[in-house]
Amino acid sequence: MSTWRLAWQYLWARPGRTSINLVSLTLALTAMLVVLSLHDQIRHNFERQLKGIDAVVGAKGSPIQLMLSGVYHLDVPPGNIPLQAFEALKQHPQVARAVPLSLGDNIAGYRIVGTEPSYLDIFGAHIGQGRLWQANMEAVLGAHVARSTGLGIGDSFVGIHGLGAGGEAHDETPYTITGIAAPCRCIVDRLVLTSTESVWQVHDDLHDITDLTPSERQALEGEREVTLALVTYNTPLAALTFPRFINQTTAMQAASPAIEMTRLLTLLGAGSRLLEGFIAALLLVAGLSVGASLASAVAERQGDLALLRMLGAPSQRLVRLLVAESMWLALMSLTAAAVLSQLALFGLQTLLPAGAMPLWQAGVWSATLLWAPLATLGLMALAIAVPAWRAWKLDVLLLLQRN
Repeated sequence: MSTWRLAWQYLWARPGRTSINLVSLTLALTAMLVVLSLHDQIRHNFERQLKGIDAVVGAKGSPIQLMLSGVYHLDVPPGNIPLQAFEALKQHPQVARAVPLSLGDNIAGYRIVGTEPSYLDIFGAHIGQGRLWQANMEAVLGAHVARSTGLGIGDSFVGIHGLGAGGEAHDETPYTITGIAAPCRCIVDRLVLTSTESVWQVHDDLHDITDLTPSERQALEGEREVTLALVTYNTPLAALTFPRFINQTTAMQAASPAIEMTRLLTLLGAGSRLLEGFIAALLLVAGLSVGASLASAVAERQGDLALLRMLGAPSQRLVRLLVAESMWLALMSLTAAAVLSQLALFGLQTLLPAGAMPLWQAGVWSATLLWAPLATLGLMALAIAVPAWRAWKLDVLLLLQRN
């Protein structure tokens, strides 16, 4: 009988103890894989979305809130800024590009964003079907929005007031879909894009401006607002002076996404370190349990091991038997943990708002996850150290005399 087959039979000769070891080891490895995946994917996605965005300018408030609402659409913006202030921002000598975003409505939880076609260029996105909007009340769907809602080119829909589902529908101002963006694995996939003027028109109709006089309409045009602006510098030196200029000399606020992302990841890192410590404790407990189980198995099987030695099996064969048992446990635990961790990531992803950027997803494997099998091998090596030493030093004559 081969060592691996004999080890498998020995392992399941004690199903209760083996099941406990398998469950404890699987849970610890599942937690490890989930934390590693979240940490790696969140950092990667945060960094990938920031390319081409040097600053987010919006109303006064929390800079992290401004970044999360403007770049990742994970939060509510702190307010609006006057259109005149945005136009002045575009003329600043250190600004190469300023793209406006106007928020306020959604469809099935996916945010409707009033902007310019250059917004697609920031993320390297492009139209996959149809065309860009060319007139008011035309819209382009992100690839994920199109799949989720089942809407296509030529269909119409109405926006829901607010950034979450459940608001008042703008039934009098439907949008017509003219295009669908190609999948880009970026935030564009989960947005509905239209012109800024379309967002204004929807909310003008909401407040019924049909009876306004020409002077009142002109005053209204002078009070137009956008939610925020995504700014690209024309020189690296602007990173030192532009945010200070906006924050100190205007009623607006400029947030540096790179700085705020670092701050946010630092906060998340403190929590992840606590989780890593908890996972290390789980792995240690699981390793001790496996070690105690194998040590007990050596004591219970002394007669069998002595018989193997009498039949010519060398001490190395006994040690290999224990190694094979531990490897069977490691293989089963890693396989189960890989499946459970992907299910956990999928379940956690459903907790994000529909229109938010997918910070993580199931089925994404990175080199960071190699720490799990390496940790398992190291744990198994420690677990079998004492049992293997006892099997190696087994005195066959002494055992026969006792029996």
